[in-house]
Amino acid sequence: MTNYREILRLRSLGLNHSQIAESMGIARQTVVTSLRRAASQGLDWQATESLSDSELSAKLFPPLGVGLGYKIPDYEFIHRELAKSGVTLQLLWFEYCDKCRDAGEIPYQLTQFKKYYRDYVVKTKATMHINRKPGEIMEVDWAGQTAKLIDTDTGEEIDAYVFVAALPYSGYAYVEAFLSQKQDAWIAAHVNAYGFFGGVTRILVPDNLKTGVMKNTKAETVLNKTYQELAEHYGTAIIPARIRAPKDKPTVEGAVGNISTFILAAIRNQRFFSLREMNAVIREKLHAFNHKPFQKKEGSRASVFAEERTFLLPLPKNAFELATWKIATVQYNYHVSVDAQFYSVPYEYIKCKVDVRLTRNVVEIFFEGIRVCSHVRLYGRQGQYSTQEAHMPPNHQQYTQWNGDRFRKWAAKIGENATVIVEAILTGYKVEQQGYRACMALLKMADTYTPERLEAACEKALSYTPRPGYKVIQAILKSGQDKISEKSAAPSDPSPFSFTRGADYYGRGRE
Repeated sequence: MTNYREILRLRSLGLNHSQIAESMGIARQTVVTSLRRAASQGLDWQATESLSDSELSAKLFPPLGVGLGYKIPDYEFIHRELAKSGVTLQLLWFEYCDKCRDAGEIPYQLTQFKKYYRDYVVKTKATMHINRKPGEIMEVDWAGQTAKLIDTDTGEEIDAYVFVAALPYSGYAYVEAFLSQKQDAWIAAHVNAYGFFGGVTRILVPDNLKTGVMKNTKAETVLNKTYQELAEHYGTAIIPARIRAPKDKPTVEGAVGNISTFILAAIRNQRFFSLREMNAVIREKLHAFNHKPFQKKEGSRASVFAEERTFLLPLPKNAFELATWKIATVQYNYHVSVDAQFYSVPYEYIKCKVDVRLTRNVVEIFFEGIRVCSHVRLYGRQGQYSTQEAHMPPNHQQYTQWNGDRFRKWAAKIGENATVIVEAILTGYKVEQQGYRACMALLKMADTYTPERLEAACEKALSYTPRPGYKVIQAILKSGQDKISEKSAAPSDPSPFSFTRGADYYGRGRE
């Protein structure tokens, strides 16, 4: 299903149709049609926040466009003309449009004209010089060469992975070492890079690491959810490089090679015992790298970046906070279980699957892309509940058949002792619904051990404590203690009229 919400978000960032299509891995015509439908409905990025994905799709109903007979340009001729001084794609497009009008044919728009030329260059492996705009793109990647740390306990060498970010217009770079290439390091590297540059580019071009890009084909581009969230936080668009196409991010590829020589090779003989120590030295070398004069023109990366910096988008007020996502089902007690803690959800979502976003301090719950509630994250002992009164139904019998009365009736069919324990569980919580899980688990044991054994186990458990828990009764049933009555377990007193046969009777004293 097409993500119309993302199309509107990228459009609000100022991206054109082709850039949006390339970022999302969809056809440009789909982008054009979707934006036209949204405009006719008066919808924009902000207006979709109150709509679910299905509601937004229902409002748009993008029609299937009928292909027109466009005139295909002669890209071989166009490529030869571009090699001439002063000739640009836009000039060639104007000439192409004039020829089409003279011949009564339909020309492509400029963005489509450029896209098909890029496709031609890729297929024919022709080279093309691309003029970068200031503040438009940031390219990122991990360096192939690693640095070395010394383990202070064992003295062994530990690999440190080097992250590189570069701005194609100025060549200005950022470098930082991490102990892994996992998602937390990947996200932290981007956050630190944006802080170092003091702004955000409109487009982010990464490689196809699984920490950032889940799938990147001609038909579809699927980003890691956390990586997509980072892009939305900083207001940038992610356009991954094509697989095995290093020319899609030549600046960072070149920077990786230069940094490997200028920085990593220069510190190869130094001994580092912490990342902080290593990154401090890397930062000094990076400063020298960015201020190193160009060989064939005046200035340096730093001097060009001083001009480019004014074109960067401003940083958000708060830095991005790493979040993890999980899928949970809202239970009958209108809570979801996350990391053995329970968080309430509006009761209308009972038995629905929801997306749960976890940060260090906050738990947010989403249904079809819309946030329905949030909680302060719970830590400490397991089984804690965070319940909001607004999530409680006015009358539980109106929304679910699982209520206290049903559990009591169910327990009464098993026996008096089971009824006592169920009542103790339900009254032992501040909110009765919090005890439903325990009651369900207790009463379902009758299916495994028979109602008679469950009732006997409840009776034995009540002889130990007035409020026995589920695990106590489960232990009694597993060990078979419910089958041993107190009368049979106690030793019987010998009768005054009984007699005991001795060893002689059984022949033990015979020789």
